[in-house]
Amino acid sequence: MQKENKVKRIGLKIIIYGMVFLYILPVILVFTGVFMGDAELNDVLGAVVQESNQYATWHLIPLYPTGENILRVLLDTPEYFVLFWNSVKVVSCIIVGQFVFAIPAAWILARNHSCICKGIMLVYMFCMLLPFQVTMLSQYIVLKQAALINTHGALILPLVFSTFPIFITYNSFEQIPQAAIDAACIDGAGKWTIYWYIAIPLAKKGLFAAGILGFFEYWNMVEQVAVFITDKKLWTLSVYLPDISGGQIGKCFAFSLFSILPAIYVLYAGRDILMDGIIIKGMED
Repeated sequence: MQKENKVKRIGLKIIIYGMVFLYILPVILVFTGVFMGDAELNDVLGAVVQESNQYATWHLIPLYPTGENILRVLLDTPEYFVLFWNSVKVVSCIIVGQFVFAIPAAWILARNHSCICKGIMLVYMFCMLLPFQVTMLSQYIVLKQAALINTHGALILPLVFSTFPIFITYNSFEQIPQAAIDAACIDGAGKWTIYWYIAIPLAKKGLFAAGILGFFEYWNMVEQVAVFITDKKLWTLSVYLPDISGGQIGKCFAFSLFSILPAIYVLYAGRDILMDGIIIKGMED
């Protein structure tokens, strides 16, 4: 019996590790492809780029490693820096705006148990489930009337008032003991003092989790940029893909690498906070 259980555990581990490997395989290909020269990339991916009937091949370890692609992007591609700082600007403004507007809204909805607040929260949850394609036309009409099309405001303003951070931080505020708030009221603390000095510190893990998840979503957004922005100078890094014909395959890999590095760093730096921040109350109980 123990031998059978051991075999099952080994088989399960093999399956899990295999699935993990397949999941991270695209990232591995990016990290290896960026160090391949143009000649080697044309050899392994020429069939795909030229749309021939042959199969593409790949080397997990570059035969002739080179940093030419990285240097080409950093030194000879000024548009990369424009796109990168566009992404930083848009994502930073969205997250800061959400902390200004969405977090207080989540606090009010979490601590007010009236039927109106519960109904508003249900509407928020419903709106959160709607894909962008459903609200794309209405957003475009509103943004066009506000003269925001083809500006970064078309990306920032709709997402500042997104329901996602409210949903994430709602549970964190709801778990704050009522006794702590009552004690603060007895000591003479006002509503703003309670919110700023008690609610925010106690719910900081949930707030950081909302910020990290928001960063992943907005750093990689594509559809909003493609629909609302026509000027390529205003594009973000996630939608720019260099022409991979004519020996530009390595440049494409370098752009992909620099696109995922910030996300990897944020995930590594905030992995513990992210796990703790999204734990729901029922799991803690």
